[in-house]
Amino acid sequence: MATTRISYTLPPNIDATKAPLAFGSRALPKLNRELNDDTLITRQRALMTLCDLVHDPEKVYESIGVGQLCVLKKLLSDADSTVRHKSTEVLYIMATHNVGRNAFLDYKVILPVAKLFDDNVDIVRKNAHQALKMLSEIPAGAAGIVSANLIPKLVNKLKIEIDEIKELILDTLHFCMRVDAENALKSGVMPVLTELLDHSDPSVRGAAARDMMDVSVTLAGKEAACEDASIVPLLVRLLTDVDASVKSSAAGALMTIAITTKGKYAAIRAGAIPSLLKLVNASSSETRLYGIKALTMLSEAPEGRKTLLEFVDEIKDREDDPESAAVARAAQTALKVITWKP
Repeated sequence: MATTRISYTLPPNIDATKAPLAFGSRALPKLNRELNDDTLITRQRALMTLCDLVHDPEKVYESIGVGQLCVLKKLLSDADSTVRHKSTEVLYIMATHNVGRNAFLDYKVILPVAKLFDDNVDIVRKNAHQALKMLSEIPAGAAGIVSANLIPKLVNKLKIEIDEIKELILDTLHFCMRVDAENALKSGVMPVLTELLDHSDPSVRGAAARDMMDVSVTLAGKEAACEDASIVPLLVRLLTDVDASVKSSAAGALMTIAITTKGKYAAIRAGAIPSLLKLVNASSSETRLYGIKALTMLSEAPEGRKTLLEFVDEIKDREDDPESAAVARAAQTALKVITWKP
């Protein structure tokens, strides 16, 4: 029988860990006030609610309009680890939207986020790196990270971070080195990447090989790769890796390094040709492309051309690659170089 007793149990659709959301246009301004509240639990609950809202790009736009980005910057230095955790999570989700990435640059959020690279809580550091990794995916974002002089710090963190975060740093460096590879080279990225080429995690190995290709785009990077006698043999070994993406990135790195004469002979001495020939018929079009282009570089050396003349038919099969026009063009170029006669 129904009674007039009032229940203290919350309705089933109420989450006690989240701040109640006001109706319509009042929702985000109310959350903004709660984010500024002196009471810790109020800030935490507001952040929990905001994490759900910013998955919608329209809400990201609205939250920027009411000044929440400025409040989040302040919360990044909060004494409470949960507040820092959820603040970085909100910023990371915002950075998945273009409007959020542009706001990062407009409101100068890069350096406040980067300060959390030194946080003692793993999830806070991970969210901070995820946010900047997403930002680096647009050219202006990568340029902003480079301008903030964060490449040396990213390289140093690459030496000591946990594997999960190392992969994020490698991704961020990948985009930043397209803007300024020489900065990374001067910051000592080459020895760090060399060590990671031998990592047990295939994702880290592949990302390190890809970054090795990025840093070797410059002449200084190619020379540095040849000066260290261990780099080219390590990349050649990765051509037979069990992971397809690792093989592709290793072939790309060798292709870039072998543009110079030193790089060609270093790869030939390390026995790259037999392994690269196996990639000509790889299932991935990217792997085939890098493999054929690397063979083209090696065939420019007389020793490489002499060896590859015996395998012309294998490359000729790729002249009409049904999946990739780029692979077909690369095969045609390779055949011209291999069969060239003075």
